[in-house]
Amino acid sequence: MRRPDFDNPDLPLSELFLHWPACAGEFMRRQMLCPGCPIAPFHTVIDACEEYGLEEMKFREQLRGEMG
Repeated sequence: MRRPDFDNPDLPLSELFLHWPACAGEFMRRQMLCPGCPIAPFHTVIDACEEYGLEEMKFREQLRGEMG
């Protein structure tokens, strides 16, 4: 199976966690409830950043650091 494009603004969080499970740690460090949330198939990184008041580009860079 081919990995999705991490930079796709429509990438659901559930897909992000499926293909890059280490990224969940970055969410957990911020006490974000996204990993395991039933809404994760419908929310994106953009949605999570808006919900938690994070700057999207900075958060994406931190996620990239977890991707290895």
